[in-house]
Parts: sequence; structure tokens; C-alpha cells
Amino acid sequence: MYKRILDNFAHFSEPHSAYSQSGYTVIASVAKQPKGRSTALPPATSCGLGDVAGTKASVSKFGKRRASWPLVCLAALAMTGLPLAPALAKQRPPIVKAERPSPFAKYVEALWPDAEKAGVSHKTFNAAFRGVTYDAKVVANTEGQAEFVKPVWDYLNSAVSAGRVEKGRAKFAAERSWVQKAHADYGVSEGVVMGIWGIETDFGAFAGGDNVVRSLTSLAFAHYQEDYFRGEIIAALQILEEGDIEPKRMLGSWAGAMGQTQFMPSSFLKFAVDFDGRGRRDIWTDSADAIGSTANYLKEHGWTPGLPWGFEVKLPDGFDLSAADSSKPAPFSAFAQRGVTRADGAAMPEKGDAQLLILAGLKGPIFLATSNFQAIKSYNNSTSYALAVALLGDEILGGEGLRAAWPVKDRQLAPAEVKELQTRLKKLGYDVGEIDGRSGEAVRAGLRKYQEKIGLPPDGYATPALLKRLKAK
Repeated sequence: MYKRILDNFAHFSEPHSAYSQSGYTVIASVAKQPKGRSTALPPATSCGLGDVAGTKASVSKFGKRRASWPLVCLAALAMTGLPLAPALAKQRPPIVKAERPSPFAKYVEALWPDAEKAGVSHKTFNAAFRGVTYDAKVVANTEGQAEFVKPVWDYLNSAVSAGRVEKGRAKFAAERSWVQKAHADYGVSEGVVMGIWGIETDFGAFAGGDNVVRSLTSLAFAHYQEDYFRGEIIAALQILEEGDIEPKRMLGSWAGAMGQTQFMPSSFLKFAVDFDGRGRRDIWTDSADAIGSTANYLKEHGWTPGLPWGFEVKLPDGFDLSAADSSKPAPFSAFAQRGVTRADGAAMPEKGDAQLLILAGLKGPIFLATSNFQAIKSYNNSTSYALAVALLGDEILGGEGLRAAWPVKDRQLAPAEVKELQTRLKKLGYDVGEIDGRSGEAVRAGLRKYQEKIGLPPDGYATPALLKRLKAK
């Protein structure tokens, strides 16, 4: 009997090749009891047994099996007469293998060296990525931002709606002291601060519900502007390390823009401010911090105090338009001398430079835009976006809106047609930027030069007639 006890114990103590390959729990089967033998076993709770038919034995991560039972339990088993060691030798237990890390998980692991260099602790890193998985929908969203794909008037109709203007006026009344403080501290237009707040998150009503770390990592993993988004991941981890926000509350847009200001993490680190002195920078729930941070951002991106973003203008009949009017700033006084007037009837500013902004031909609204319009574009490099911000801010402060009407009945070129127009202009030697099917500023600039060369008014408006003319060449 004692020999059997020692033999069984030795079987559990020696290295076993089948177990040395795994650090995971395995299941061992107990042999059937021979006829005439007692079936009495010690209670499972005292011997660490799961059940009679399937007994769990633990395996150390160093390849040696550890006995799950005390020696007294082995003795009890031996007394039953069960041939325990021979049974285990014949029936090798199956190994439960761990699932291999996914490519996304490996990508996350590879971020650690950069995070560590940036001062991020293991605790912060692990908390940020706990439960984070790849989000395929964010990549699909990169195909169509509204301010880039809609006609400008369609975008403005929704962005500068009557309801949003009314809500903005109410918000301005409620937060007037903070908006005025931002103007005093940073010199930025009160209207533009309100305009950005309204366009970005409807004055904080919806700042996004996506996990920022998950969105950024999914975009980087999908190789969409990978270097940029990888840098934003590290910046997000630094924010968490500094304690301004907890991982579960770091929410934003599908592209990783955060809070009421929709700052990217790198912008948060540089421009977010604790405007009300509460001890942390909270652009998610604190309106004062959102307002002050927006104003600080614009100041640091070249906002000139005392200079308007621009305004709607009227061109006199027979105005001699040149391509340079829309590409090279000139003094307000120079435009006034050529007969250009403000659409609202106010006097031209005495100081400052501006250039014409023509988005829908000479029949649509025309603007003079200053360098402060470019400061707004630093927030989002879209002319439609910047114009929406400016016009919304003007109306919140009491402006009456545009005088001229948009040519809403004009047929707009489809993306494929815009690509063809870009391709043909490029072959003629005009710089139109990337061939992407979008009628942006680069397309308008190249088109203005082409129009000027062939004797047409260089308004930069891409029309079916112009495409037809290019095809005929």
C-alpha cells in the first residue's frame, strides 16, 4: 500500500513532457473503479477535487505539475485500490491552449515603448487599453466628412440653422461672463468662439460618445494617417497620466476629437486651459474651460485682435476681377477704391488686409476674408467649416445673415467629374492639389488661373460648362 502511495505521489512530482508545454490548467480523468472495490473518496472540498469523473490538476508555469491534493488525500485514494498512476499514464489529458494575440492586440503592445518614453506608466497604459478592441466603423467614417462633400449652401443650411442661432444666443447670455473674459484675455472675437462651440458640439450638447483611445488606435492600426494618429494615441495617454480625465470618461468623436471643443489630444496638451481655476482642464463638462481653451487655441494660431474674420461684400458692375484678388491680400482701402462695399452697408475697416472669397461664382454671396479667417481654418481646414463658424457667430451676436442668395439650382459636379476636371487641369500645368474629387481651395486656385488665361472671369467656380470646355481641348 505504501509503495502505491509513494508511486502515485512521485507521478505528480516529476516533470511531464505533455504539461511542460503549457502554463494552463488541464483536466485529468480518473480510471474507472474495478468491480468489488469501495467507491468512497474524501470530500471534494477537503481534497481539492472537482468530481469523480474529471479531476483538475494544476500545472506550474515552469513545466512541473503541482499536486492539487495533500499527501493524506493521495493516501486515501490509494486505499480505494484505484490504479491511479497507470490510468493517467495511458490517458494523456488534453491541453487547453491560450488564444493567440490578435494583430490589433500586438499593435497595442508595440505602442508601449513610445508611451514609456513619453512618461506614461504601466498602470495608465493598462487602464487605457483595458477592454479596447478594433473599431471598424471609424475607418468607414473617413470617406465622407460633411463639410468636404456637401455643396457649401447645403452644409451652411444645417450648420447655421435658425434653431442653432436661437440656442447660441441663449448660451451666450448664460455664459456671457466667460466669453467676455476669453475676449479680454486672448483678444479673440466673442462671435467666433461661440461659432466654434456651436458647430463643433452644438454648444456642448453632444461631444461624442466614442472611446478616444479605441478610435485613435483603430485608425492607426488601419494605416489611416498612421504616423499622425499614433502620435495622438501617445498624447491621449499623457493626458490620462496627468489626471485631467479618467479613461472611461475620455470620450469624443470617431476621429478622436474630444470634449466640447473637439480638441485632438495633442491640441489639448498644448492649448487646453483651466479657465475657471478648478484644478484641472475639463473640456468635457466645464463650459468655462471649453470657452477659454478655444480662445487660447485661436490666439496661438495667429488670431489678430481687433481684426474681423471678414464680411459679405458687393462687387460693382464691371468689376475687373483678377485671380490675385482671391489669393493675395490687399488693404481694405484698396478694395473700397475699386468700388467694393459691405453688404450690410457698414463702413470698411480703416486698417487691415483681406482677399476675396468666392465659393459659388459671381452670382452667389461674395466675401472679403482676413487672416483671422485662416486662423479659424486652423481648427478645421475646410472653407465651408470656417464660413459656418463665422456666420453663426455673427448671427449669435445679432447679425442678420447673408444678403445674397446661393445658386441652389446650379448643378454641382459629381466627385468623378471633379476628378476629371482636376486631371485635365493638371495635364495643362495647373496645380490642383491631390486628385481626390473634392472642389477645395486648391481646385479653385488652379481653375482661377485657367479662367484668367482663357479670358473668363476668374471666380474659381467649377461648373459643367467649364468641364465641357476642358474636355474639348
